[in-house]
Amino acid sequence: MGQSTGTLLRPCNAYTGSMRKSLLLLSLLGFALAGCKAKPKIDYTALDQSGMWSTNLAQIKQMNVSSAEVGELTRLKRAGASDPLCLSLLKAARDHKHEFTSSDSVISLSSSGYSDAQILEMAQADKLDALSSDAVMLKLIGLSNSTVQIVIQRRELGLPTLTSAQIGRLKNTGESEKKILEVINQGLSDQQAETYIARLESTRNHSHTEFVRNRGRRPR
Repeated sequence: MGQSTGTLLRPCNAYTGSMRKSLLLLSLLGFALAGCKAKPKIDYTALDQSGMWSTNLAQIKQMNVSSAEVGELTRLKRAGASDPLCLSLLKAARDHKHEFTSSDSVISLSSSGYSDAQILEMAQADKLDALSSDAVMLKLIGLSNSTVQIVIQRRELGLPTLTSAQIGRLKNTGESEKKILEVINQGLSDQQAETYIARLESTRNHSHTEFVRNRGRRPR
């Protein structure tokens, strides 16, 4: 009887092992299929219709862009950006390991008079969004292009630099652009700059408050 029982159990054990192997193979197949799912198809129609040349569009397709990036580039093209600038901005974002998301900053800078070369320089420093608002203010203050460029380059390099608000306050005290540039190049800390500007503002505010003697007739 013992011999007969052992013989009957062997096919059952073999069947169980076979089932386990089958389940394992199915699981591995499922993981493989999940990894091979096709990526969502990107619609380039809007970018194509924005006026981008087909050769440049072909380059963009090879850069594994997302739908969001296509939207950003389309906004740039509709705002008048050139194909080379769009491609260069996309490549700069790739160099810094992230997607291009700065169309608003680029459009704002371009509208304020910044050249493609200046905009690209900010992008290559990965500081487009960080610098755009302040850079626009520098233009509104009325600084010359050469001074603006010096300020922007210092910020790209991470050097201590006056903010656009501080520069505006200096101009309001009557300081010349040459003097403002000298202060900028000193590399003052934010606190040092505030102390310096506050002193000038105080001098200005008290410059026309000297005592005026009353010259009326004396009472008899």
